[in-house]
Amino acid sequence: MKPNHIDFITLGCSKNLVDSEKVIRQLEANGYTVEHDSENPQGEIAIINTCGFIGDAKEESINMILQFAARKRTDGVRPVSTTLRKLLVMGCLSERYKEDLQKEIPEVDKFYGKFDFETLINDLGRVGACSLRQAQGTVVAELVEATLPKGWDLERTLTTPPHYAYLKISEGCNRTCSYCAIPIITGKHISRPMEDLEAEVKLLVSEGVKEFQLIAQDLSYYGLDLYKRLALPELVERLAKIEGVEWLRLHYAYPAKFPYDLLRVIRETPNVCKYLDIALQHISDSQLKLMRRNITKAETIELIERIRCEVPGIHLRTTLMVGHPGETEQDFEELKEFVRWAKFERMGGFVYSNEDDTYSDKHYKDDIPLEVKQARLDELMAIQQGISAEINQQKIGQELRVIIDREDDSFYYGRTEFDSPEVDPEVLIEKSTDRHCGLDPQSPMKKITIGNFYEVKIINADDFDLFAVLC
Repeated sequence: MKPNHIDFITLGCSKNLVDSEKVIRQLEANGYTVEHDSENPQGEIAIINTCGFIGDAKEESINMILQFAARKRTDGVRPVSTTLRKLLVMGCLSERYKEDLQKEIPEVDKFYGKFDFETLINDLGRVGACSLRQAQGTVVAELVEATLPKGWDLERTLTTPPHYAYLKISEGCNRTCSYCAIPIITGKHISRPMEDLEAEVKLLVSEGVKEFQLIAQDLSYYGLDLYKRLALPELVERLAKIEGVEWLRLHYAYPAKFPYDLLRVIRETPNVCKYLDIALQHISDSQLKLMRRNITKAETIELIERIRCEVPGIHLRTTLMVGHPGETEQDFEELKEFVRWAKFERMGGFVYSNEDDTYSDKHYKDDIPLEVKQARLDELMAIQQGISAEINQQKIGQELRVIIDREDDSFYYGRTEFDSPEVDPEVLIEKSTDRHCGLDPQSPMKKITIGNFYEVKIINADDFDLFAVLC
């Protein structure tokens, strides 16, 4: 066991990761050593930032809590080296089910809500800073409360490679999708002021960050609460002008009432990636209505056609759901045909799971067996695999700019502007190759540095990844 050492575990989405990074920075400022997502946790304190979005995510969070709870010394049998002195849980699952979790997993010292960062940091206090208080006639020492400094929410300890970061531009969601518990957990949409976001980007650039993934539960809604207008295009333009910002990439737009001026910004701004993550969920009118998505099939098709027309070469990422209550075989056939037509460059999918207190939970019956849902998802993803392979084959021979994320014994791994970290394909550059693009093949291999940009030529492709040589 390592004294004053905290193992910090983050589950779920990149929005959770940003929260973790901000808490970690303040814990370090208070004297703790913090290790993120360690494969061999040995700290005396553990903090788990949980996810509560869908059934699988909740199960993963609970299993992780139980795994750490088993390390707590309760019976005097386990060796001290394997014990855990304090276990704390925060995040979405804790926000929703705090009372139930407290009853079911008493080994956890305290559960915190999703946004209760200050209380968690104050409860832990500062390392080595003690005060004295009187308790039943005895003077005892206690940790002095930590105080969050002004502007603390701009400072983070990155858990990503140092050349890229996620930038959360808002919290919460005002949409009323039938299946989604996020508004219950996070509350109404709250945009962060542009000035704060600019300050955070400038700070991160000064620390070496070159690439930013703009994230929110709903990017499209940005600014309506603060500025009474759809302000995402303006925000992106302002951030793109900051010196040192090489790439900006946009995640989690909403299709209904899309801010179309954003397409001009993507098209005309060189450091805004031609990439857009826009979750569509389904295409049949009956399912879109049941899901309460406030958009029709015709409007969705018009949106995709306009995006591709106004931003030639853009890569679209979407997420689709199967098995929502009421989804018929005809609905699913429409969805498959839509995927074949749209040819999304990037696509993910998931099966519907009933979430407590959502509109679906209160008004629909979860009437599709899990095995049917899974079979539909498998069929949909098989179609997408073929589309992905076709798109990748078309890239062979192209010269593309990549940023290098990591390496192993055989390859350097990079990404193009069309690839977001963790979720999208990679570009593999073989270390042993002596082949170059536009160079004497006998010349020595260029030195490649993690975090730098390079021009490469695509020489091969599989269903998802690309293979390249340096130019």
